[in-house]
Amino acid sequence: MPEGHTIHRLARDYAERFSGRAVRVTSPQGKFSDAAALLDGSELTATEAHGKHLFLGFRDGDWVHIHLGLFGKVGFGDAPAPPPADTVRLRLADDTSYVDLRGPTTCALITDAEKRAVHDRLGPDPLRADADPAEAHRRISRSRTTIAALLMDQKIVAGVGNVYRAEVLFRHGIDPYRAGRDITPAEWDAIWADLVALMREGVRDNRIDTVRPEHTPKAMGRAPRVDDHGGEVYVYRRANLPCHVCGDEVRTAGLAARNLFWCPTCQTR
Repeated sequence: MPEGHTIHRLARDYAERFSGRAVRVTSPQGKFSDAAALLDGSELTATEAHGKHLFLGFRDGDWVHIHLGLFGKVGFGDAPAPPPADTVRLRLADDTSYVDLRGPTTCALITDAEKRAVHDRLGPDPLRADADPAEAHRRISRSRTTIAALLMDQKIVAGVGNVYRAEVLFRHGIDPYRAGRDITPAEWDAIWADLVALMREGVRDNRIDTVRPEHTPKAMGRAPRVDDHGGEVYVYRRANLPCHVCGDEVRTAGLAARNLFWCPTCQTR
């Protein structure tokens, strides 16, 4: 499932291609046909992301709510648009560009009130200007649940996925099995600031890189990471490989239905 930086990047890409323009809206697959007919020819007035949720605004108070889930894909292209595949749930197009959405968990036309309800059930997003990290820490500080599980709870922090979870805990030397209530305010402030910086870089570069300059392939004289997810990381999907910092073996275990990765030597706090 894409992490939050990907959704913010999509919001930016939709805006750059279509903001302020009247667009052709279709649903070749048919599952969004009625809503597409209502929006066809309307102007895209806003794009917004909160965590893993994308919102496309049309007219006054009409929003397309998109959640990619595990299988959703978005593809942009230049006009002329080719004939759409019958798997395309939503296509936006104009005389210069098109974008196809396939396989989302959610693609629905909603009102302002319904959009607000989505925001209300999500935690603060490190990439949003209105985020309040203290709100997240209040919930974390009352919980006996592991910090690793809490970071993946979208009601507590929106947009953090498995990669950022593993990497930010490594970067701050925090044992992923520590209870949330044992995370100090200072530790949380440092984690939050790091998430903001890392995820902003993710939006800019469209990939996740978390290693510090002294641990890059060039600095260490090692081969670059080869992985479908791309990017240089410390522990994510590096189980049984040596830690870039201490050389100990990176470990993995299941936690909350996801694979957790950590270094038992570096993450002792």
